[in-house]
Amino acid sequence: MIRLTIPSIEEDDLATVRAVLETGYLVQGKQVAAFEEAVASYIGVPHAIAVSNCTAALHMSLLALDVRPGDIVLVTAYSWVATVNVIELCGAQPVFIDIDPATFNMDVTHLESTLQRLMAQPETARRVRAIIPVHTFGQLADMPVILSLAARYNLSVIEDAACALGASLDGKQAGTWGSLNCFSFHPRKAITTGEGGIITTADEALQRRLRALRNHGIDPAASVQDFIMPGFNNRMTEFQAAMGVTQMQKLDRIIAARRERALRYNTLLEHTPFTAPVLSPAGSLHVYQSYVIMLPPEAAPHRARIMQIMVEQGIQVTIGTCHIPMTTYYRTRYNTMPGDFPATDEVAARSLTIPLHEQLTPADQSAVVAALCESLEGI
Repeated sequence: MIRLTIPSIEEDDLATVRAVLETGYLVQGKQVAAFEEAVASYIGVPHAIAVSNCTAALHMSLLALDVRPGDIVLVTAYSWVATVNVIELCGAQPVFIDIDPATFNMDVTHLESTLQRLMAQPETARRVRAIIPVHTFGQLADMPVILSLAARYNLSVIEDAACALGASLDGKQAGTWGSLNCFSFHPRKAITTGEGGIITTADEALQRRLRALRNHGIDPAASVQDFIMPGFNNRMTEFQAAMGVTQMQKLDRIIAARRERALRYNTLLEHTPFTAPVLSPAGSLHVYQSYVIMLPPEAAPHRARIMQIMVEQGIQVTIGTCHIPMTTYYRTRYNTMPGDFPATDEVAARSLTIPLHEQLTPADQSAVVAALCESLEGI
């Protein structure tokens, strides 16, 4: 089986987890602090706050910015559903933004027109609080334009950088653009702690609020334990963090391997009916958390059959990600219809994720592309 992904877990990762387990000190101690420092230093930010997963990171970020019931948060239509679920869990309302079909990221033209419409009416203008762009599959959204629009309307920006640790645009790293920025260490990411997330920020007050929120509301600066707000138990374990430290030491190597394999796929796909990922804008460095291709338009209705054929050939594949406005909950709640987000409609119907990881060989990649081409003959 050519697997969709294989985490790069090696002997040093196993040894460090075992060593921490043997100490008996297992929750949020010096290993968590070391992991936070490793990520903050790599990205170039003052603060990193480790939490149980990226969903918790996004949820806490909204709460730290005091997003309340009735507020409006603008968010991409195309992402894993957690990106939008956290808005609902705050009692706020997501307003979906269509995507650029070439990059799969938030369409800044649609973002601008939506903001103009919302801000033209006082009733909605006072409710708009934040923008959550997603760096889809490991490529940065058009952050300069997004930040410019946010500044125009005095809005906060939270980067959903779940897939994008190590990605950059014009030399500026993912995780340094927004007021708050969230990463994931799920096993499908470049490096993993099993589950786990981190929030990065340059804001001293926000980082203190986040540290309280993740740990039952305990004041992180107090010498005597004191509870200053209602909080969660969103702590990261010590053994996860210890593994995170060893994983961070491999991050550049893993990213380089993913980029090399992505370039090989690009070449293999050149004379096929499939569309390779687009690197845009200029100055963008992609980390290829996933390698997502587009099926030819005529094959879209047969994607499930193509996926079945690929699995029968011993190759794991999956869809790109979720068309969130067309999932049952959001379609029902907001009465969204096909055609409301035409670019997302097309991408969601045609996207296909194919295997990409460090252990993938050139022979594996040739086999994947050959099977893709053969699959079109079987529909």
